[in-house]
Amino acid sequence: MDHFADRLRAAPQSRLQRGAAAEALGLARELARWAQSVEDPSGEPREMPDAGMFAAADQITVAVHDVALVLTSEDEVARALALVEEAQKRAGV
Repeated sequence: MDHFADRLRAAPQSRLQRGAAAEALGLARELARWAQSVEDPSGEPREMPDAGMFAAADQITVAVHDVALVLTSEDEVARALALVEEAQKRAGV
C-alpha cells in the first residue's frame, strides 16, 4: 500500500496540482473514516485535514497504517488494496 505514497513523493508538482494530491487526500480521508468507524462505531467521525499537496503522501501512509491495524479479515484487506489501487489509477501516478 505504501507504493502509492512513494509514487506521490516522486511526482512533479504539476502532477500533484492536476489532481493527484486531491485524489490522495480523498483516499486518506476514506481510510481514516473506515478506521474510526471500526475503533469507535458510535463516535462522530473526524475528517483528516487538508495539509497541502506535499503532505498527501504522508497522509496516505498514516491512514493506511491506521486502517491496517483494524482490519480483521482477508476480504477487508482485499477491499483496502482495491481502494488504494483505484485511487492510484485515478491519480495517474
